[in-house]
Amino acid sequence: MTAPDGTGAEPATDGSSGEVSAPATAAPEDAGRPRTGRCDVVLPCRDEALALPAVLAALPPGMRAIVVDNGSRDATAAVARECGATVVTESRPGYGAAVHAGVLAATAPLVGVIDGDGSLDVRDLARLADLVESGAATMAVGRRRPVRRGLWPWHARAGNAVICWRLRLRGNLPVHDIAPVRVCGRDDLLALGVQDRRFGYPLELLLRAGAAGWRLVEVDVAYGPRAAGTRSKVSGSVRGTLRAARDFARVLS
Repeated sequence: MTAPDGTGAEPATDGSSGEVSAPATAAPEDAGRPRTGRCDVVLPCRDEALALPAVLAALPPGMRAIVVDNGSRDATAAVARECGATVVTESRPGYGAAVHAGVLAATAPLVGVIDGDGSLDVRDLARLADLVESGAATMAVGRRRPVRRGLWPWHARAGNAVICWRLRLRGNLPVHDIAPVRVCGRDDLLALGVQDRRFGYPLELLLRAGAAGWRLVEVDVAYGPRAAGTRSKVSGSVRGTLRAARDFARVLS
């Protein structure tokens, strides 16, 4: 999957299936929860069954995959479980809803977010996590660098450039991409209180992080073709880009 609840209980889990049902609300005040591993990686997914085996196989050591199934019509959840991932079901449509559900299910000190379509390399999460763990960044984010021409449609690339220009002016944020892959502290992220549950989530995240004085470090990451049989829910069509632009405009208003 390509990118107003935040105050309540932990998700319920089914130990037999590894599946987690997203709660209606959740809070960052959960110091008693066990922390396991270095970083939990949230993959918001809708119809990514064909991409997940390769994506999950490349996950760096010390990281746990949390696949959030956001209305898939294929075998996304089943494939994720077969590959050893924790599966969260989020029935509310929207990138932000899926990401938020995954963050609530996370237990590691760090949380990463990346698309599950194979266009970004999950191995880059290790570099981003290093920056956060070392204190060099409060949040480390990736800047997409296409590996060949034609991968990033002009309408999506132009919209991204305009939004990031406004972020640099308005929020003094040193970014050139809207955080398509990122790592930060889980509790820090929940404390920001990001409210958008659609495509505006990463934009609101960046604005709130800037206002909170977070140190953002942006690094180049390779942007390749999506796995065969998958498509972007945003840049794959002009309609998707316009929907994202609508959500971005709402966040910026």
